[in-house]
Amino acid sequence: MSGLHIAMVGTRGVPARYGGFETAIEEIGQRLVKRGNRVTVYCRNADGGAPDKPAQHLGMDLVHLGAMHKRSLETLSHTGLSVAHMLRHRPDAAIVFNAANAPYLPVIRAAGIPVATHVDGLEWKRAKWGTAGRNYYQLVERLAVRWSDSLIADAVGIQDYYRQKFDADTVYLAYGAPMLAKGKTDKLAQLGLEAQGYHLVVARFEPENHVHLIVEGYAQSTARLPLVVVGSAPYSDRYTRLVHDLGDDRVHFIGGVWDQELLDQLYSNAKVYWHGHSVGGTNPSLLRAIGAGTATNAYDVDFNREVLEGSGRYFSGPQDVARLAAEAEDPESDVELRGRQAQQIAARFNWDLVADGYEQLCDDLAGARVRAPREASRRFSGAPRQSLGAGQ
Repeated sequence: MSGLHIAMVGTRGVPARYGGFETAIEEIGQRLVKRGNRVTVYCRNADGGAPDKPAQHLGMDLVHLGAMHKRSLETLSHTGLSVAHMLRHRPDAAIVFNAANAPYLPVIRAAGIPVATHVDGLEWKRAKWGTAGRNYYQLVERLAVRWSDSLIADAVGIQDYYRQKFDADTVYLAYGAPMLAKGKTDKLAQLGLEAQGYHLVVARFEPENHVHLIVEGYAQSTARLPLVVVGSAPYSDRYTRLVHDLGDDRVHFIGGVWDQELLDQLYSNAKVYWHGHSVGGTNPSLLRAIGAGTATNAYDVDFNREVLEGSGRYFSGPQDVARLAAEAEDPESDVELRGRQAQQIAARFNWDLVADGYEQLCDDLAGARVRAPREASRRFSGAPRQSLGAGQ
């Protein structure tokens, strides 16, 4: 099949200014459009209205809808409005991002729309959720397995988790890594920085991203260069204060950076990128760092080792961070070599191949709908189980 109408539901939408899902939609969606498909992206409005919102972005049709301004309800409320709209405009296939949206899957399927769920990482492990939130996320994992026609995992570790816990197959489609050229440094002067003259963290301020651990360890280290921390969090004032209190005058908090060119220069000119994420799958920030050829020190979990392999150095406590920070600035440091190794790994994560995988999956989903009715309690799993986005 070709010329499909594909809906992408459950995120903040595009242009991508927030996280991995939004980046994936922007990169995949524009490629699907260029191949002759129609892509509708549901976008979340902070203000609930859309008089000045663009109707298209990179060829994708945008539908702007509101959401309730409460962390526990924001995603679900927006997705509910999106599904109601989608039922009136019947795409050939839908991709729902985030297992939290699983309660809407029966409604989508009852309307005859085949649907794949991108299950993301182990959301129930995030510290921001209380007991009710953790229980909810463990429940919706089961519902996503039962009610999706297909499941998408962006990391082998996520595949293993769903196979071991639910005996469920997933389609492995990793993210792509942008290959960032070194050399441009003009925007660094805005921050008083020079190439190879700083360490970098880019992360939302959430406990499972371990910004606190990196800052604490760095403050204990003998490192001389500044640690530049990019990021913030809309619902984490207490955690943000904790992170700031742990730093010293070498730690520079610059908040969110929405200038993509500046952000790219920060990635590509850092001496070391510090990656503290621990519960997601393949993380776009990590891929951007290795695509820039920047040596990376990462929190020691399978997801990060899966990407970095031997190019990475790993930490699990402040003492590890302090040691690695000092080592990175040693004249005999291997950070340049590790950066080259990382960029070679990044070449395997290709957005064109990722888009191939999504297009094939949507073709298979739409084709299954045409060929035969789907079983009510089992998902379709006709697309390749191994990723078309990363070499194995």
